[in-house]
Amino acid sequence: MRLPSRVLVLVWILALAGPALLTVALVQLGGSIKRDYIFLYLGLVAVLGALCGLLPALASAGISFLLVDYFFVPPVGTLTIADEQDIVNLLAFAATAGLIGAFGSQRRQALLQAEALARDLRRTNTELARLNKEQAAAAQAALTLARSREQIRVLQEVDSSRRDLLANVSHELRTPLGTILTESTAPLADADAVGDAKRRMRAIVGEAQRLKALVDDMLDLAVIEAGTLDLRLEPVRLADAVEAAADRLRRTSPSRSVVWDEAAAGVDVLADWDRLLQILDNLLANANRFGPPGTPIEIGIGPGGPGLVAVRVRDHGPGVAPELKPRLFERFVHGPPEYEATHQVGTGLGLAIVKGLVEAHAGSVALEETDGAGASFRFTLPTAEAT
Repeated sequence: MRLPSRVLVLVWILALAGPALLTVALVQLGGSIKRDYIFLYLGLVAVLGALCGLLPALASAGISFLLVDYFFVPPVGTLTIADEQDIVNLLAFAATAGLIGAFGSQRRQALLQAEALARDLRRTNTELARLNKEQAAAAQAALTLARSREQIRVLQEVDSSRRDLLANVSHELRTPLGTILTESTAPLADADAVGDAKRRMRAIVGEAQRLKALVDDMLDLAVIEAGTLDLRLEPVRLADAVEAAADRLRRTSPSRSVVWDEAAAGVDVLADWDRLLQILDNLLANANRFGPPGTPIEIGIGPGGPGLVAVRVRDHGPGVAPELKPRLFERFVHGPPEYEATHQVGTGLGLAIVKGLVEAHAGSVALEETDGAGASFRFTLPTAEAT
C-alpha cells in the first residue's frame, strides 16, 4: 500500500534522524560497555522495519553502522577500525540490521495485506447482505406481483361475467320489448279501437318505452365502464348537433323552448355525431324533467380552455340538493323527492352516461354554480382545429 506523501516524508525523517538522536543520547549518557549500544540500534532498525518498510530500515541500518563505528568503536572519532573483532561485530550488526529490517518489512506487508483482506471481506459481507436483502425484496415483490396478477385475473373474470350477463339480459329484454312496442302501437292507429283499450295500450307503450330506455342506458353504461366504447371521431359543426337535439326534444315536449345562440355555436368540434347527440339529449331531457312548465332551457357555447369549447345546459328548476352533488354523476341517482312525485323520473343513468361519453371525448363535465334557480351543467369538447 503506498503511503501518503506527508507520511512518507515523516518516515524518512525518522529513518535518517532516529539513529542520530539515539547517538546523541548515548554519547551524553556515556558508559563503559559501549559495544552493547549496538542492540539499541538494532531495536530502532526493527521498529522502522515493522512500521515503515524495508528501505527506511536499511537506510537506518546503514546510518547506524557509520555512527556506531565513528562514536563507539576504537579509534573513536574515525571511521577506521583497529580491532578485527570490532570489524566482525560491525559486519554482524550490518547483516543483523538488514535481516531485522527485512523481517520487519515482511511483517508490515503481511499486516497490510491482512488489513486489506479484512476490508475486502467486510465489503464482500456488506455486498452479500445487500444482495440478500435485494433478493428477499425481489422475492417478496414477485410474490406480491403474482398475487396481484391472480387478483386481476379473478376481477377480470368477474367483470367479464358481469358484462356477459348484462349483454345477455339486455339482448333478451330488447327482443320482447320490441315485440311489445310493435304490437301495442298498431292498435292505437285503429280508429275503431275502444277508448279504454287505447288508454291501456298507451300505458303499455309508455312503460315499454321506459323499460327500453333503461335497457339501452344500462348497455351503454356497461360499454363505457368496460372501456370498449367505439367512437367515430370527425369534425362536427356544434350548431348542427344542438339544433338536432333541440328538434328531438321539441317532438316529445312541444311546449318546452330551447334558447341558444347559433352564431356562438358555429364552431367545429371533434366528436362522434351519435354520441354527441346522446350527450345533448340526456342533458336536455334532464333539464326538461326538472324545469317548471313555461320556462326555457338555455344552451350557452363559449371557450373552454386551450383547444376546447364549453357547452352549458341550464334549466330554471329547483336546482340540485346539496347532499346530492357529491354523487350526482353516479349510477341510479335521482332528483329531489318532491319532483319525483310529480315528474316522470328517468333511469338514473343519464348523467353517469354523459360523464362517460364526455370523458371518452377527452373532455370533462361538471355542475356549475348558478346565480339564481336552476341547475347548469357544463361540458367541454376538443375543437377540430386543436387536432
